[in-house]
Amino acid sequence: MPRHRRAAALARALALATALALATALSACSAPVSIDPAPDAANPACAPEMIALPDSIGDAALRKTTSQATAAWGDPAAVVLRCGVGSPGPTTDRCVTVNGVDWVIKEASTASSPASAAPTSKPSTSAGAGPVPSPSGTAGVPDSGGEGGTYVLTTFGRTPATELLLDSSKISSATVLATLASAVAKVPQTAKCVGQAEVAQLPKG
Repeated sequence: MPRHRRAAALARALALATALALATALSACSAPVSIDPAPDAANPACAPEMIALPDSIGDAALRKTTSQATAAWGDPAAVVLRCGVGSPGPTTDRCVTVNGVDWVIKEASTASSPASAAPTSKPSTSAGAGPVPSPSGTAGVPDSGGEGGTYVLTTFGRTPATELLLDSSKISSATVLATLASAVAKVPQTAKCVGQAEVAQLPKG
């Protein structure tokens, strides 16, 4: 075979090998997680929080998402975060404090993975307030146990609020809240959960 033909054949082979390698690399990359943005996703107060989010939570790596002020960890996603949801009002739903951040906890209406459904919970407006553990504790936090459910957690006393949808069968809820606390706290706190004992001492009128 003439030299120029061998060179052309080698060039084609190299081009094919490069294309195959690129296709393999692209197929190995996870597609962005499709998440509906929160109503107030464009609020400037979300920016410091989003910048401070960790690259991983435990073994779950941060992934790209399709909308502003959102984040997801794990493949399939075990944790989905949205900044810019409505702040919960007074509620009898359970409230826990982890590393100085108050969270209102509700069990999701369905057990679907956070990766396959955007969070759709609405803040409760019932009267009262749930109990509060110590500021650095994780008491009352739903945790992984093999058959854990899917939970919606919303920050209390911060505007805009941050919402988490997490699958506690795939990742430790306590680990998630502790890891995200410093980033979520970038949104200033203006109120806190009130325990039952504190509610009893409030003036009536």
